[in-house]
Amino acid sequence: MTIKTVLVGARGYVGSELISIISQHSSIELIAASSRELEGKPVQQYAKSELSYGNLTPDDVVELSPNLVILALPNGLASSFVTALDQKGASTTVIDLSADYRFDRDWSYSLPEVYQPKIMTRISNPGCYATAMQLSIAPVKHLVQGRVSCFGVSGYSGAGTSPSDKNNTELLAENVMPYSLANHLHEKEVSNHLNTDIKFSPHVAEFFRGISLTSHIPLIEPISKGDIEKLYRDFYRNAELVQVQSEPPQITQVTKTYEAIVGGWAVSDDGTHLAVNCSLDNLLKGAASQAIQNINIAFGLPQLEGLT
Repeated sequence: MTIKTVLVGARGYVGSELISIISQHSSIELIAASSRELEGKPVQQYAKSELSYGNLTPDDVVELSPNLVILALPNGLASSFVTALDQKGASTTVIDLSADYRFDRDWSYSLPEVYQPKIMTRISNPGCYATAMQLSIAPVKHLVQGRVSCFGVSGYSGAGTSPSDKNNTELLAENVMPYSLANHLHEKEVSNHLNTDIKFSPHVAEFFRGISLTSHIPLIEPISKGDIEKLYRDFYRNAELVQVQSEPPQITQVTKTYEAIVGGWAVSDDGTHLAVNCSLDNLLKGAASQAIQNINIAFGLPQLEGLT
């Protein structure tokens, strides 16, 4: 099987990671990579053939007749490409890495380790913080009573390549910057998909990549730390890209890897309050490599193809 693929939004950090993974994926062939800023320049990370960046319109993408379109665009820009493909009746699988379709019931919201994977032609990839939150909460969701509070710190790559305070290395030097402390999009995303009341406090720090997230979870009944650990180990028993460990995971353990690590549990003296940690690479398990997992599922391939 050869999956002829167009990547739209290839200039960004996640787009670059996707090109590198696709270059080693035995079934995905990149036939076009779109970036207005890089138009005409060679796609240097792609090793399978000579390829240059283009500046593709939605109609250009349709005319290429791809099997797969990956949209790695900022929020709010995906719909023109999706609409063009829908209007042409193209039998093309689309995976969107923005938030544009994460609340659309006609799209498959796919976090493979938490929700039963579905083979669909319209796939919405979860957000990076949202992935860490759901991996942290899902194993004990049935025990949650009340509001879950999540505190997260991300590297500044999570703010993207467009200049802002959140990726200004001078402002971030020896600093941790809180932002969007109410109504954060990932807070809504997790609350919606886990059907759980979530409050989220995001921060950005001066390191480039990675997420460290701590979730405080009120429990419906007392439970021991040992029983909590068993729940997590059982839940992720067959999840090759989610590791479980007793000690709090460190960002340095997951940087430039496809894995998330969950663990470091702490339980209150009365057993009714749980704290749990999760670390992952926001550009990989939080975005690009998770997209590849979902693409593999959509095309009936082994879930880890291209990720080993």
